[in-house]
Amino acid sequence: MIAGDDALVDRFVDALWLEDGLSARTLAAYRSDLVALAGWLAASGRGLRQASVADLQAYMAARLPGSRVSSSNRRLTVFRRFYRWALREGLRTDDPTLPLLSAKRLARVPKTLTEAQVEALLAAPDTGDPLGVRDRAMLELLYATGLRVSELVALRLYEVSLPDQVLRVTGKGNKERLVPFGDVAADWLRRYLTEARPALLAGRRSDDLFVTGRHGQAMTRVMFWMLVKRYARAAGIAVPLSPHTLRHAFATHLLNHGADLRAVQLLLGHADISTTTIYTHVARERLKALHARHHPRGGGG
Repeated sequence: MIAGDDALVDRFVDALWLEDGLSARTLAAYRSDLVALAGWLAASGRGLRQASVADLQAYMAARLPGSRVSSSNRRLTVFRRFYRWALREGLRTDDPTLPLLSAKRLARVPKTLTEAQVEALLAAPDTGDPLGVRDRAMLELLYATGLRVSELVALRLYEVSLPDQVLRVTGKGNKERLVPFGDVAADWLRRYLTEARPALLAGRRSDDLFVTGRHGQAMTRVMFWMLVKRYARAAGIAVPLSPHTLRHAFATHLLNHGADLRAVQLLLGHADISTTTIYTHVARERLKALHARHHPRGGGG
């Protein structure tokens, strides 16, 4: 890396944090992509401020073999943001990323669970003890709201309104949204708060909604994900799971039962409807079925 590039990357990452409130993990990923580019450019005696369109095309081509399409497009997104910022700050007179095109990929269909599989997963915890009640409440709330696992484990007591059956959730970019939940999740959450949580805390105090049985610590994303995998095995679910599986199931099942895509976008906390369109295959299949059932020429009789 040539002199000045390290400080330039620091300035850009600080600007991202101030303007967008991105998470430490996202900022670290942006930094890593830019440092890698700067190191590659330095071999030719150039820095980030001197990179040309040809330099960026050559770098993207060099990194493409062995990379996923999503990884390649993520790098391009980082570079676009960096050079737009550099242009705005007067560090460049042009944006070398303008001619670059995103790599094409096949439409990604999220892996999800059937409603029967979700029911089996939700019923897997042993609710005869406080830990099982906690886990059932967490699973029910996750499926009822479509929260990210990181959002679920970060919930505080004061962000839950049981009378209104609504959560105040802080999502990506520190953006808040209100998320409703249904009667079943409310019942399990109420049971957890009145029976299981006091038993787990054993007199200790905590603002964290979901706590462990060890010193009343907050449940972590990794710990909860291990629990989900354990309950999936107990429920006989052999399909591959990810931390977003119940989130995808939430969105898919809502659409299957007639929800509007825009409403699903708001509930999931997607800033852009384009992110939610990964679920449009579900809406299309539902519309085709409705057409076949109700149109005079649809074959539904």
